[in-house]
Amino acid sequence: MTLTELRYIVAVARERHFGRAAKSCHVSQPTLSVAIKKLEDELGISIFERGSNEISLSPVGERVVQQAQQALEAADNVKQVALHGRNQLAGPLRIGAIYTIGPYLYPELIPRLRKAAPEMPLIVEENYTSVLTEKLKRGELDVIVIALPFNEHGIVSQALYDEPFVILLPSSHPLTARKTITSAQLEGENVLLLGKGHCFRDHVLEACPACVPKPGLVGDLAHTIEGSSLETIRHMVVSGLGITVLPCTAAGAHSYSQRLLSIRRFSQPVPVRTVALAWRVSFPRPKVIDVINKTIRDCNLGCVKYLRRKR
Repeated sequence: MTLTELRYIVAVARERHFGRAAKSCHVSQPTLSVAIKKLEDELGISIFERGSNEISLSPVGERVVQQAQQALEAADNVKQVALHGRNQLAGPLRIGAIYTIGPYLYPELIPRLRKAAPEMPLIVEENYTSVLTEKLKRGELDVIVIALPFNEHGIVSQALYDEPFVILLPSSHPLTARKTITSAQLEGENVLLLGKGHCFRDHVLEACPACVPKPGLVGDLAHTIEGSSLETIRHMVVSGLGITVLPCTAAGAHSYSQRLLSIRRFSQPVPVRTVALAWRVSFPRPKVIDVINKTIRDCNLGCVKYLRRKR
């Protein structure tokens, strides 16, 4: 049994396809298939159930792949410990954030991290929570910034700050006459939301039941909004298509003047989300976590409430 063989079975489990797994491992498919067959013969089990059109894990194969992933991570940690034994803040860091956090946190975070850890270049990604989580588990990312709740085996999370939601309206909208707006007052409005898969959409609907898409927003329009960014929805608000709810850090990140857009706060109780840092329990560079945690807390995010850090 070799680390290479373990890497191959993890790749097949991830891709559910021998050809794609071989490509991701930069080997030919016959090379990968022979190596996996050799490992199955050595273990005396079938790791994969091979159908005509799909590959699936056998019940014992699921446990084998899980252990293989842990073994690969442990082997990588040996290299990381050796590489960063003298300076954990030296060497690249792979950081991810969900779509509704990254564009508004990164411009504040990255320059500060560059100053705090000049020998630690960042490999930056934005994605859905589910994708970031899987990449974190596989060791393709080192740390991610997500919104709670977040409970995953083998992953530690640390709450950073509470972020209130605000309402974005065209400046000509009647609701701009109010200083604050209740969720119930959005009942008759076309509230533009992100598409399914974005956790912020779920947070908004949970906090604001009146924001559920109206019957008039089905069909082509719903398809247009599906998968959009907050910035795309902001443009739709300017065009008069409706109003939207944003995390407060996203409220001011636009090129439109107050002549076109207005921001209003919610009345009490104000809906919020809790933003958190997450990393693998086995991540071998704890000083990196400390510096990221501190740097995020030092960022100029004036509308959020920073939470006391647990020791």
